[in-house]
Amino acid sequence: MAVLSIRMIGDPILRTPAAEVTDFGPDLARLVGDMTETMIDVQGAGLAAPQVGVGLQVFTYRVDGMEGHVINPVLETGGDSQGETDVEGCLSVPGLGSYVDRTDWARVTGRDASGREIVVEGTGMLARALQHETDHLRGTLYIDRLEGEDRRSALKAIRSADYNRVTSRTAAQRSRSLGSSFISGGGPAGSTDTTGVSGRTR
Repeated sequence: MAVLSIRMIGDPILRTPAAEVTDFGPDLARLVGDMTETMIDVQGAGLAAPQVGVGLQVFTYRVDGMEGHVINPVLETGGDSQGETDVEGCLSVPGLGSYVDRTDWARVTGRDASGREIVVEGTGMLARALQHETDHLRGTLYIDRLEGEDRRSALKAIRSADYNRVTSRTAAQRSRSLGSSFISGGGPAGSTDTTGVSGRTR
């Protein structure tokens, strides 16, 4: 397993809907393992495959003691709004965060890396993570859900010259872990593929 490079806002893959996974082979299992290690390395609550340059419907999550992955997720939401209970951010939009209106309950139905059907259901932060990561697979970033002054402030910050320094500094800090592994023999740094297999939500 290896830590992968995380794509930053402005990269076209973050705006491209991910393709459905049809091959549940060893390459997919390796991708899930690498994404899980990357998510843990950057202390994220979730990570979607487009964020590491792979345009497939895969995400990992790690929230409140629950950890796993979902492939080809179908999202259901319901319940009340969470309101302004937690600031939401994104590993691909470093240095920023805002309140995002998410429902308090969510469930995704999909497959695991072996192709078995799985269901993940939760409230609160887990529900937020499931919604955030599914958005990534649709080519949607959390800033797209902001409204009014929150949206204007976020877009102004991203357009500023200072924000380029934020993303460059973040990328440099993360690059120190690229290719590392919890076990011996991590893969090559940046070994991702935008066509096949090679959130932090906050």
